[in-house]
Amino acid sequence: MEYLIHGALALCASYLLGSLSFAVIVSRALGMDDPRSYGSGNPGATNVLRSGRKGAALATLLLDALKGWLPVFLIDHYGGRWGLGPGVAALAGLAAFLGHLYPIFFGFQGGKGVATAAGALVGIDWLLGLATGTTWLIIAFFFRYSSLASLVAAFFAPAYYLLGGQIAWPFHRLVMVSVLAMSALLVWRHRENIRRLVAGKESKLGSKKKA
Repeated sequence: MEYLIHGALALCASYLLGSLSFAVIVSRALGMDDPRSYGSGNPGATNVLRSGRKGAALATLLLDALKGWLPVFLIDHYGGRWGLGPGVAALAGLAAFLGHLYPIFFGFQGGKGVATAAGALVGIDWLLGLATGTTWLIIAFFFRYSSLASLVAAFFAPAYYLLGGQIAWPFHRLVMVSVLAMSALLVWRHRENIRRLVAGKESKLGSKKKA
């Protein structure tokens, strides 16, 4: 029973942390327009970059990734005393990711969760995060579409975890389920981007904001 209580509290705290929409928070702190009012309307680092403020976009990216990484790291390293293992740590990363997608502090209108998912993957295993992040960078560099890079990375993340299981890192079914869930939700959140990509109307990285 105590294990369930501690696990539930950890997941709730992770969700609340994920609900901090740093794209909006950073923009407000710097006196910038709300990122939900221009570009794609998505409160994330890529849309903040469309404002032309690279520092704000970088801060948003790092903070969004941090809120995905932190709960996984804390539970993985300190949760053992309460019976919380890698599976719960991965679920905490998923909870933070869900918080970013549906933030309770911002009317449940959140971003797509790419940076937060990346942070959670680094928390699960830094090699997994590195492999997935490298995939994103390669696709973004050659094609200049953040959405396409995110979709490809989302496809490969569970494949990397499965292939590397018991070789580069221990394999846990609950971790696999968490990674699959994040990947599926990332694809779902990019459904409008997929339509624009097919129609040739998707904005490329570095494009300026539009009202």
